[in-house]
Amino acid sequence: MNEMHQLNRNGVVIDDTFAEAFGMRATAIIITAPTLKWARQAAITMTGYATSVIGCGCEAAIDRDLPASKTPDGRPGCRVMIFAMGTDELQKQLKNRLGQCVLTSPGSACFADLEGTAPLDLGNALRYFGDGWQISKKFGGKHYWRVPVMDGEFLCEATTGLTKLAVGGGNLLLLAADNAKALRAAERAVAAIEKVPGAIMPFPGGVVRSGSKVGGKYKGMMASTNDAFAPTLRGLVNSALTPEVNAVLEIVIDGENNDAVTAAMRAGLKAVIELGPKRGAVRISAGNYGGKLGKFHYHLKDLLP
Repeated sequence: MNEMHQLNRNGVVIDDTFAEAFGMRATAIIITAPTLKWARQAAITMTGYATSVIGCGCEAAIDRDLPASKTPDGRPGCRVMIFAMGTDELQKQLKNRLGQCVLTSPGSACFADLEGTAPLDLGNALRYFGDGWQISKKFGGKHYWRVPVMDGEFLCEATTGLTKLAVGGGNLLLLAADNAKALRAAERAVAAIEKVPGAIMPFPGGVVRSGSKVGGKYKGMMASTNDAFAPTLRGLVNSALTPEVNAVLEIVIDGENNDAVTAAMRAGLKAVIELGPKRGAVRISAGNYGGKLGKFHYHLKDLLP
């Protein structure tokens, strides 16, 4: 194991290292429906297979649920965020996922929820499904499309905003004595981060076990297993693990901006530290590439409670 300066909070060891993150493009929408169950169903379907831009084209998840009092049409809803490396890919993913997963969902409607530097098409991209029967409507300074469907009509705002200030790849590595404790720590971190507005965790349940490094020994691999943190490879590689660590889970965070990622990482750290090493993680670290690939560096020591 490489020597690294370490700190200690509540018996949990914190590596003096940083998470390295990247600039991304992002947008946000609000999906509403007659009930929260159906708003969430549309949102969950839309954000499926959106864990990593490496293989999915985008990263997406529900930011938060919204009560009827906080949505444009007075129905329960969800705020969804979607991230990509470029504007064209973000527009492609937004159009396809909106058309296949939200337009199709019973009683759904869709509204913009981000003011950015440029517009991305929502209803403007889907209106042609109306086959000439779609209706353009301007109300309160906003533009909507009403598209006839079999349960009535799909109301969708024409555009939403694009931000170029988004950040992807904030992360925490949670090292524990066994799988149960690693998962308990990860679940605590996820619950805390879910309360931070403007930040999402795109992997299943907010947690990823297959942390990666850049490249690999096989041709064409953009990423491969993070062998330094794989317990079964200890003794075979330059391991980052000490003998008491037998399971590692990672939390990956995307944010609307730098402040959102900072707040999310701080919340996750606090939750895991408060849980303590006997029930959760014995150590917290972070993934980086030596600071050479991403311009956003989140030093754990600066985020400690």
